[in-house]
Formats: sequence, C-alpha cells, structure tokens
Amino acid sequence: MTLPAGQYDIGELPRFGLPRFADRFPDNVTKIHLDIGGDVEQQVEVADKLLTLPRVKQISDFHCVTTWSCLGLEWEGISFKDLYTNIVLPLARPRPEASFVVFRCQDGYRSSLPLNDLLADDIILADRLNGEALSIGNGAPLRLIAPAHYAYKSPKHLKRIDFMLSDNGYRPAGLRFMEHPRARVDKEERGIGIPGWLLRFVYRRSVAPNRKLFKQALERHLTQSSEKP
Repeated sequence: MTLPAGQYDIGELPRFGLPRFADRFPDNVTKIHLDIGGDVEQQVEVADKLLTLPRVKQISDFHCVTTWSCLGLEWEGISFKDLYTNIVLPLARPRPEASFVVFRCQDGYRSSLPLNDLLADDIILADRLNGEALSIGNGAPLRLIAPAHYAYKSPKHLKRIDFMLSDNGYRPAGLRFMEHPRARVDKEERGIGIPGWLLRFVYRRSVAPNRKLFKQALERHLTQSSEKP
C-alpha cells in the first residue's frame, strides 16, 4: 500500500491531538447525545433517531496531519449522508445556503468541513472500531470519520453539529494557520499559508512528545475514574 506524501505507518491508533486537550475528557462515554443546530428552523436532538438509520461498516486509513498514519481500520456507525438526508433535512430544516458545518465535542474541541465534502460516501459517524465499542481514547461515544481529510477533521466525543451560513464567528481549536478549510490528504492541505511539505518537518517533531503526553493523561484519568466510589 502506498502512503500519502509525507506520511508513515505508526502501526496503531494512539490517543492524540492538540496538547491543551490532553487532560480534557468527555463527561459521558456510554450514551450518545447529539444535537443539530445552527442556521436551522428547529434545533433537534437526534441520538435516538440514529437507531432508525442503517448501520454501515468501512475499512479506511487514518492520516494525522503530524505525518503518522494508521492503516486498515474497520469503522462502524451511521453514514453522514443518511443522517443529513433522513434526519437533518426533514426535522432541523437547515437553510439552503447553510453549507459550513461545525462539529462540537464534549472536551471543547471543534472542527469544520464544507457540507459537500461531508456528503461523500465514506464519511460516517462511528461508534465502533475494529469490532468493539469506541474507547475513550479513540473518541467514545461517537466521532466523525472523514478518511480523505487529515484527522483533525475527524473529531472525537461528538455532542453537536451546527449547519451554518458561513464561517463568520467560527474559531478553530488551534491556531488559524493550523486548520485548512478542507485538509484533503491527497492535496497535502496540512494548514494555511505554509506548504504542506514544509509543515511535515515542523509537525513530525511533535509526534513522540504528544503521544507520551496523551498516553500519560489517559492513564491518570482512568486511574482516577476507577478510584471514584
């Protein structure tokens, strides 16, 4: 298998992200709660309605913008296209021009993608990975999976999706240059204003310390959780 430009196979799917999120964890990892809002006629809570949609499975690769990849992961969940067509459009009724979609997460992280990108066949809301329920480290209880985009466009611990008329007022979770509007892997859209090939060298140095930071934070969290009465 040929890896995308600048990527290497890390051999596993680590808990990973912006350093300031290492010690942030979701309040709920077992029950899905998902709101639809933004420029819509009616805000809708859709968790129970997800059960009415067909389940899908797909095997896809996962590419972090910091240059590591994890290959051949089996995700299971709900197609975003099915969610949009069967629940969002008839119930929330977003305005026709609402094509900027924001994902908000329990840990405070947020990301965005254009609606046209999200309607691709391989975009899913996943609650299972490799035959098991998502762990807290991998995004429980629900996460977006967008294989054609760098992984910062596949946010964990989803709680809300907003359909917006524009990106006015939207603030990315990281520095502005770090979030490309589309972040397509095949075009190496790692960020804004800096060539992707150059960002490889900047980001790659962060992989080892970030993996350690996030691993230690998760271990502390699990230990503290197990000690609670």
